[in-house]
Amino acid sequence: MKIKPMFVLLLLIFSCSAVKSQETIPLYPGVVPGSLSAPDEESRNENGEVLYKISKPTISFFIPAKEKANGTAVIICPGGGYGVNVIKREGYEVARKFNELGVAAFVLKYRLPDDKTMKDKSIGPLQDAQQAIKIVRERASEWNIDASRIGIMGFSAGGHLASTAGTHFNKAFIENANGTSLRPDFMLLIYPVISLSEKTGHKGTRENLLGKSPSNETVSYFSNEQQVSRLTPPAFLIHAGDDKAVPVENSIMFYKALLSDSVSAGLHIYPEGDHGFLKGFSRDTWMGYCIDWMSQMKLISSK
Repeated sequence: MKIKPMFVLLLLIFSCSAVKSQETIPLYPGVVPGSLSAPDEESRNENGEVLYKISKPTISFFIPAKEKANGTAVIICPGGGYGVNVIKREGYEVARKFNELGVAAFVLKYRLPDDKTMKDKSIGPLQDAQQAIKIVRERASEWNIDASRIGIMGFSAGGHLASTAGTHFNKAFIENANGTSLRPDFMLLIYPVISLSEKTGHKGTRENLLGKSPSNETVSYFSNEQQVSRLTPPAFLIHAGDDKAVPVENSIMFYKALLSDSVSAGLHIYPEGDHGFLKGFSRDTWMGYCIDWMSQMKLISSK
């Protein structure tokens, strides 16, 4: 079997120098916006790979050495249906890979929608994504980041959050006294939930974010294929055609919406891999396609 040179390069890069240890800070300097007074019930599974009941959001940053940094940054939103955060496999592990490529990576531990902890659970995760973009953009020079090359990445429901940030940036859901741009410069959407419609969306994601009986207007507002405009940032999407949890139509619809508004977009569909790429070869190779696209977009070097 012929192996793509890019994949060989990735294997070499990922096996090289160690990544700096991560640093984690609270996402907000004071009170979390829209929060209600409630006990902190956050927990994790035995291996610490999955987080539950997140009400205190944080951001963990992985900053490459100055001589290695290329100026690009990615904010990573793990998936989990807005019911959990798959923080290790869809967060820290991906951040370290980007870090080895000279890309600064930030793992967002966003709040999981809950009426007990939020005044409006439908906007809680979006507030956290906007705050993460604000932090990275305002501290860009400190981390050797080009403030015009800050992207957002999301897996599954994290892909819904990332695409929401990329289509709802004209309205600030957080305090933004300096008028900092909350628009991500690009999106990487991995087996994403895009639509919250009953036909195409993911039921658990919709119910966790919007409740069991949302209005048609609310469903449309958070169905991001309906919110694309010419100002939507460029995007790259990856999905498996046999995804049984989140239909591949989510990525196809968003891709077509981007093209219809003349937004640069890329799409790769594997014939199989199911949700999360937990079977087949795609789990080991999908990031190579992201890097190819980022190279084409001049976000990282093609060398």
